[in-house]
Amino acid sequence: MDHTLRELHANLGIPTTYRKTTKLACFSAPTDLVSIGADVYGRPQRLEQRAASAWLAMRDHAKSDGITLQVVSAYRSAEYQAEVIQRSLDKGDRIEEILQRIAAPGFSEHQSGRALDLTTPGFENVEEEFEESKAFTWLTKNAQQHGFELSYPRDNPYGVIYEPWHWCYHE
Repeated sequence: MDHTLRELHANLGIPTTYRKTTKLACFSAPTDLVSIGADVYGRPQRLEQRAASAWLAMRDHAKSDGITLQVVSAYRSAEYQAEVIQRSLDKGDRIEEILQRIAAPGFSEHQSGRALDLTTPGFENVEEEFEESKAFTWLTKNAQQHGFELSYPRDNPYGVIYEPWHWCYHE
C-alpha cells in the first residue's frame, strides 16, 4: 500500500489491520479507462477497456431478453472512495460499520475499473431488494458468460454486507 493510501486510511480512521482482517485485494487505478455512458444519476461512468466491452455486450444481451440493466456506479478513484466514506462519517456513522458496506480506498473493486453497481427500473439503488428483481435473476443465470461475477454474496469471507447489485468482471 503506497503512502497516499496510508494517508487516506489514517485520515479516515481505517485500522492499520484492514488488509489483513478483510483479505480484500488492493487495486491500482487502471490506465485504460473508457466511457460506458451515463449512470442513473446522469454522471459519466468509465470502466477498463475489456470490462467495458463485456458490460456493453451483457447489457445488450439482457435488453434482448427484455431486461433493463442500469449502472449506478462504475470506476471510482481512491480519492472518491475516501469521499464516500467521509460522507458517512459526517453523518455520524462509525468507521467499523461503514467498512462493512464500503471498501477502504485502494481495496474497492470499483478502483480496478472492472466493477459495476447495477439496478433496474422500479428498484431502489444499492439496496438488497434488488435480489427480488427480474434483472438479478437474469444476472445470476447469464452474467458469468460475460465474465461478471457477484462479488459479495451472503456470508462472504470479507466481512462485507450482501450486495446483490455489485458485479465484477473477471477475465
